[in-house]
Amino acid sequence: MKTLICLFALRRAGARLLVLALLLAGVQPGYGQDAGLFRLARAGQRRMSLLLQVQRNLPIVQVWLNGTGPYNFLLDTGVASSLLLSPAIADSLHLPHGQDFRVVGTGGKPTGLLAYQSPRVHVGLGRHGQEAVAPAMALLVLNGDSLNLSGYMGLRVHGILGSELFQSFVAAFEGQVGGQERLVLTPPAVYQPPHSRRWTGLPLAIEGRKAYFTVAVRQDGDSAARPLKLLLDTGASHALSLETTSDPRLHLPAPGLPADLGHGLNGLVRGVLGRVATVDMGRYRLPTVLTSFPNAADVHARTDVFRNGSVGYELLRRFRIVIDYPHRQLWLRRSLAFAEPFEHDMAGFDVLAVGPALRRYQVLGVVPGTPAAAAGLQDGDELLAVGILPVELLSLTQLTHLLRSTSGTVLHLIVRHPGGELLAASLRLQRRI
Repeated sequence: MKTLICLFALRRAGARLLVLALLLAGVQPGYGQDAGLFRLARAGQRRMSLLLQVQRNLPIVQVWLNGTGPYNFLLDTGVASSLLLSPAIADSLHLPHGQDFRVVGTGGKPTGLLAYQSPRVHVGLGRHGQEAVAPAMALLVLNGDSLNLSGYMGLRVHGILGSELFQSFVAAFEGQVGGQERLVLTPPAVYQPPHSRRWTGLPLAIEGRKAYFTVAVRQDGDSAARPLKLLLDTGASHALSLETTSDPRLHLPAPGLPADLGHGLNGLVRGVLGRVATVDMGRYRLPTVLTSFPNAADVHARTDVFRNGSVGYELLRRFRIVIDYPHRQLWLRRSLAFAEPFEHDMAGFDVLAVGPALRRYQVLGVVPGTPAAAAGLQDGDELLAVGILPVELLSLTQLTHLLRSTSGTVLHLIVRHPGGELLAASLRLQRRI
């Protein structure tokens, strides 16, 4: 049995929800798969489009496995190889059981997780007859979703679709409308890049089957912006994450908000939330971008590709973007969300979706000294109502938006403590960073 080193970090909304890198002992996790694994099913078809759900700043695509589904997969450029998080689905579909792996965290610490390779899985996206298909794709099957992606997203998440799709097509994200985003996939042989002056192009470097690009970032106190090599990461809900250990000129922000940025296989990932003065992406400049700075001790050692940090979906959603792995190019055009401010949670607690329908919400991570703590909220409380609305009428995404809407807004909550007592709490949202 080989050892599979999985670097996970699950971050709260407003920071990072998922970072996942896979390294096999001596083997990259694509199991020898070639680029261009997907193709359009109908002969002569020049493009296809499908709708993505966007939950807590993360894009979800519906996937069919061996003709069965749909299953919800996170669409993640930060993952080199695709994963199935439900062994029950693998068993029900009688997926072949290939080589076994032990999953360890950073430093070789055991996690108790096992995984196996399932080769030759038929993977499909889109409407029948007009879908994109990978006739024989290898998936890595984990024996459990230890990070509870479904609970953090308020939606059943069955897997993660990674670089295989982006290697096969030019992928255009055409902007969010009402919690959905249209994704257009075009075979690279027939793709024509945009010519409008409203678009700006940035070169991509594909290393380890992930995309990296250079962005100019200026921190407060710096006289000029500096170019940084950043991972393009649609599977991250944060805007920007910077690793100060990657460059001695990078420094922690002042002011900065100490925060638990997330939870990984080895425990909490701690660090600081702050802002950088400007981020320049081609001809577009974004000011006061909310940025995560993980502690040096909690930054995972990277043995594959050097980088200064990553750009996540909270920043990317402010553009219409075209991700073109085959031609090594990223195209950007500002969307209607471009001018929206970057905001963090203003209440002082996070929410986890629980229950069979994921429409019961549990309070967790109450931060001392915040409006939530002052109002008497406790870890483990069940949130029952916001104002006059029962919470089952709200998605987790809608609830997250309420908690970081406008500083000074008063929210009236009804919660049930773990012991059964009810609490009517009022809290005034407060911008903390």
